[in-house]
Order: sequence, then C-alpha cells, then structure tokens
Amino acid sequence: MLSPFAATLMQVFVLILGIIWFIVIAHIVVSWLVHFQVLNLSQPLVSQIWYMLNRLVEPIYRPIRRFMPDLGGIDLAPLVVLIVLFFVRNLVANYYYAYGGGSVF
Repeated sequence: MLSPFAATLMQVFVLILGIIWFIVIAHIVVSWLVHFQVLNLSQPLVSQIWYMLNRLVEPIYRPIRRFMPDLGGIDLAPLVVLIVLFFVRNLVANYYYAYGGGSVF
C-alpha cells in the first residue's frame, strides 16, 4: 500500500507529464500552421506564442536530435518525446495501480 505522500507525488508527476504532453502537441500544431502559412509570424501574438513554445520544447528536443539521423525537413524528435512520455506515464500509472492506488488517470 502506498503512503498518501507517495501517491500524491505520483499523481503530481503524472500531471506534469500531461502538461508536457499538451505543450508538445501545441508546438506540433502551431509549427504545422506556421509552415503551411495559416499563421503569420509577423503578427505579434503569433510570434510570442511561437517563441514561448520553442523555448519550452527545445531543451527537450535537443538531446533527442543529437541521436536522431538527419532526415531533411522531417523532425522526429516530437514523436520520440510523445512516445517516451506515453511510456513513462503508463509505467507510473501501473506502479501506482499495482501498489494499491486507484486509477491515476
């Protein structure tokens, strides 16, 4: 049985993983909209959102890009990040469930 403190820490960790998941998905969507010229970076609000998202995800993408092969215009770092986040989130949820917690989702 998990202590309430350990259960709370696991739930907060899963919450943080969910927030990172949301930020990565938002970065992917905005990058598509910018590259397909639906959004224009000369608009101040769009530029600020793009800059903020890049500042949040680049520290996560950078180590992955060092090990990924260069595929030209295709960046697979966000896909790798999403797969790792999915794996870690499910791993934490399974440990939480196995040691007597309810559903962490």
